[in-house]
Amino acid sequence: MRIKPLPPLNSLIAFESAARNLSFTLAAEELNVTQGAISRQVKHLEEYLGKDMFLRSSRKIVLTPTGLEYYQSINQSLLDIALVTGKVKKWQGEQKITVATTNTMASLWLLPKVAEFQNEYENIDLRILTFDNVIDLKRLDCDIALFYCKNPPSNMEVSTLFPEEVFPVCSPSYLSKIGYPTKPEEILNRTLLYLDDGQKDWLSWDEWFSGVDLPNIIPRNTMNINNYSLLLQAAINGQGIALAWGSLVDDYLQSGALVRPVEHVLSTSSSFCLLEPKNRGFIPNSVKAFKAWLLKELPEEVGEKGLL
Repeated sequence: MRIKPLPPLNSLIAFESAARNLSFTLAAEELNVTQGAISRQVKHLEEYLGKDMFLRSSRKIVLTPTGLEYYQSINQSLLDIALVTGKVKKWQGEQKITVATTNTMASLWLLPKVAEFQNEYENIDLRILTFDNVIDLKRLDCDIALFYCKNPPSNMEVSTLFPEEVFPVCSPSYLSKIGYPTKPEEILNRTLLYLDDGQKDWLSWDEWFSGVDLPNIIPRNTMNINNYSLLLQAAINGQGIALAWGSLVDDYLQSGALVRPVEHVLSTSSSFCLLEPKNRGFIPNSVKAFKAWLLKELPEEVGEKGLL
C-alpha cells in the first residue's frame, strides 16, 4: 500500500534545517543553496500543508505552534532515517568513522559543524549514533564518543571539548513581556523551564541557584520537559526561562533567538568530552583526521558568551 500523504521531500529538508537553525540564512549555508531557495522550499511546504510554519519579521523567524509540533516529529524522523541508512551501509575499512553522542549534542553542536568536515574530507564516510542516558560509555561500539561527563570513565582516553558553563536564557519577546526587570529575583520568579528529573547528569535549577549564591527562587510557574533540545525551543518560543549550557547555545545567542537576562554564570568541574577506547590498537587515519579537525574547531567554541 502506498504511503501517503507525503510532503515534498526537498521542502522537508529545507524546513528542518531552517527550523533547527531558526534562520533561512544558516539553513542555506548548511545545505549549500541560496537563501531564496530555502525560502521557496519552506513556502512550498506551507502551501502543501495549508499552515504557516514560521512567523516572519524583518530580522528573524520564529516557529508557529504548528511549526514547532511538525519540526519535533520531522527532526526525530530524519534522525531515525539517518541511523537506519547507516546500518545499511558497510561500515568497514579505512575511510569511515563512527561517532556516538547524545541527541542534544548531535543536534545543537555536532551536526551544524560536520558539513565542513565532509567538504574537507569528501572520501570519508561519517556515521553518527545517538544515545541518551548511557550507563556504560565503554560499551559503546564507536571510534569516538562525545558526551557530557561529571566523572569521565577512567578506562577511556579523554579530551576536554569545552567546560560546563551554565546560565539562564530566554527569548527577547519573553523578557519584553515581563517588563525588563533588573534584579535576578524579579526575573527568575516567573516561568522556569525544567529539564525532567530523569536527566540525572544535567544541572538542576536548585543546584544552579546554590552555585551562584542566589536564594532558591520559587517560580510563579514551571514547565517540565524531558528533552533538552525541545526545552530550548520552548525558551525560544517565549514560554519561559531555561538553563543553557555554554557552547551548545552559541548559535542561538549570536542570532538573537535567545538572550541572557542575568549575568550569573555557574562554572563547574564537569565537561563535554571527546572519549576514545584505551589500548584499541590500530587507529585508522580517518579517525585521526576527524579528531584533529574537531579539536581544531574548539577555539571558536570557548569564547565569551554575549550578555544582553
